[in-house]
Amino acid sequence: MPNLPITSFDYGSPAGNVSPMAIGMGALNLTNAGDFYASHSNPALLGSNQYSLLAASFRVKGDKDMSIVEAAQFSNVLRPSQFKYVTLLAKQAAFTYQPMSSIYIMESPDSLFGYDGSFRYLDYQLDKWQVSLAGSDKSWQDLRFGLNAKYLNGRLVYLRSERPDTTFIDTRVRGFSTDLGLTLQTGAFTFGLAATDIVSRLYWDWGYDSVPLQSHLALGAQYGTDNLIVSVGGQGKISKTPGLTYHLGAQYLWDWGSNAYNSAEAAQAFALRAGLYSHDFYGIENVNFTLGMGYNYNIFRFDVAVNNKGLRLSDSEYLFSLGLGLP
Repeated sequence: MPNLPITSFDYGSPAGNVSPMAIGMGALNLTNAGDFYASHSNPALLGSNQYSLLAASFRVKGDKDMSIVEAAQFSNVLRPSQFKYVTLLAKQAAFTYQPMSSIYIMESPDSLFGYDGSFRYLDYQLDKWQVSLAGSDKSWQDLRFGLNAKYLNGRLVYLRSERPDTTFIDTRVRGFSTDLGLTLQTGAFTFGLAATDIVSRLYWDWGYDSVPLQSHLALGAQYGTDNLIVSVGGQGKISKTPGLTYHLGAQYLWDWGSNAYNSAEAAQAFALRAGLYSHDFYGIENVNFTLGMGYNYNIFRFDVAVNNKGLRLSDSEYLFSLGLGLP
């Protein structure tokens, strides 16, 4: 039986965050309950939510061309102009859909460095359906906890033709995964902890061995007032090589009138966000810089963020979100 061309199942990179609010503040949110995509990073943040909202985020710049060898190592890469996430937020619960991986690659003979008559094709899709729930202890309301339960479903089609051999794989995959999160509020400070893909499994058809997703652990802290939020945090893999990243972010908010979505008074708010993250902050070329902004008017909300590495604007990735408040 031929080996699967996909060898890495790591879907927790900072750049893969689906929230423009989190990306704008350094690509990590474990403590800001005002982020309507918060269940992606820390489901416990739903514990203090009082709104209902339908929101979707999109990426407006694609990746560089990628070979099949690179795809085998970075299975969480999304292809150009991808829809990223849709969530229905209902107070302490959320229901979401996300295309976790969408890779389509076709390599012609000219790109295969001397393999005359060779051909390679890869189409890998993996979707996630998620239910998020959060709550708190009645005896200690400042402590909140949350759970994500995920159902995964996808398909992999792979063809490699190199004379005289041909390899063809067409297999479906199904699986599950879970996230756990905690937050603790004490005065103006909030602390957050999240373990993602902590219990998970992907099951392939046609006798391939099941595989787990790469687990991650993240810890963060936030200082917040009515208008200002400053956050710090770190995240890494639960493995022998954790690959830690360190995150810094800030947001300043201007608001006018009531900020309740169901208020008769038209509510307006404008937010500016900035952040950065890196493995070691050694040299600008190893630092990701992020910027973001958001605006809401009554029940409508718009957010946008940009993420670039080393201040190279040509390599920037843009993420934007549209939200609609529900009664």
